[in-house]
Amino acid sequence: MARTNLANSRASILSFAGDLPNICSLAGLLCTVIAIYYAILGLFPAAMIGLIWAVFFDWSDGIIARRLKGRNDKQREFGGQLDSLIDIVSFSVCPAIILLSYGQFSLWFLPGAFVVVATGVLRLSYFNVFGLVEESTYMGLALDNNAIILVLVFLLNGVISQTAFSVLLYILLMILATFNVASIKTPKLAGRWYYALMLYTFVITVIYGWQLWHI
Repeated sequence: MARTNLANSRASILSFAGDLPNICSLAGLLCTVIAIYYAILGLFPAAMIGLIWAVFFDWSDGIIARRLKGRNDKQREFGGQLDSLIDIVSFSVCPAIILLSYGQFSLWFLPGAFVVVATGVLRLSYFNVFGLVEESTYMGLALDNNAIILVLVFLLNGVISQTAFSVLLYILLMILATFNVASIKTPKLAGRWYYALMLYTFVITVIYGWQLWHI
């Protein structure tokens, strides 16, 4: 009887979708889906815009969650799980698809894509269990940094040959994957860094938007 009452008292799954931080997280997921869609089509400037906005929403949901009053423990726990799962899609699966698509889905790029996803899963699993090393320090490089660096390096696409850039992209993602799971301490970027990211997102959007306009 007690178990039945407990089950009946549980909130529905979709009720959590109306929580403002989760709305922000899902907006980031939408940006990621857009990035994946355009990456598959080979329209990489559009993919980069989607990816950097996914980072922006990823940072924003945590700020909203910390400032929002009246959230209960279940809402906070659910939001943490949702954010972690979206991070896997945004900063592991999406970069892996970008790598595969740029490599024209050649089998040579498949191992690299696996490494990107596998290290992302390992890193987030570790973080979910152990959390921060200190109050504002991660163990390993946070996955969102991969996207921040990737959209910047992708500006070289078209500046150097496609072959050279495909090699550069492969090497870059392998280096980032190594740092994601390395036993090194990296700072958690917060505070004024959020405003720096806001400016960076705007600049990146303008640059890649200009490229799309001239395609």
